[in-house]
Amino acid sequence: MATQAERREKTRTSIVKAARRIFGERGFAATTMDDIAAGARVAKGAVYHHFSTKEALFQAVFEQASVDLVSDVARIARAENDPLAAMAAGTEGYFAACSKGPTGQIILRDGPAVLGWERWREIDAKHFGGKFLHALAAAMEAGIIARQPVEPLARLLLGAVTEAAVAVSAGPDIGRTGKDYARAFRALLDALRVK
Repeated sequence: MATQAERREKTRTSIVKAARRIFGERGFAATTMDDIAAGARVAKGAVYHHFSTKEALFQAVFEQASVDLVSDVARIARAENDPLAAMAAGTEGYFAACSKGPTGQIILRDGPAVLGWERWREIDAKHFGGKFLHALAAAMEAGIIARQPVEPLARLLLGAVTEAAVAVSAGPDIGRTGKDYARAFRALLDALRVK
């Protein structure tokens, strides 16, 4: 027999899963807590028991979508032996994943608007920012790029990708625009290589 804590976690998981699907399909503004309760097959009071506001629920959805996205991006990046090629492939994978289904709606379109620019950047950097730092340090260690302070370089490159993400989300075709930005980012990384 399930414990009270297990039942609570199961309900919370159902709510987040339903919210992710509905936010992804309709967008944040067109989604109501009633929609989410119906999608999770729970009472609206249960939704509010776990999440005091629609924004709090969206943040939980955004965090989960980010975890899943970084896992996909890491898998793509691991296929590359060169740290800069891994960064480029991972960034291309990021934009490709955001061009399909609900991920782009949640991560790129609604994320900054609902969470606010600073919170969106903070969560995004938690999941992706550290990856840049490690990849650049590995590239310096391997002699692929010149040694330099790694944190400023990582922040500058993450800023470029963040700005590209904002531009991609504003465009009518995330997939095509994402490919254009991914190519430009690869060229930027290639320019860092020691000749």
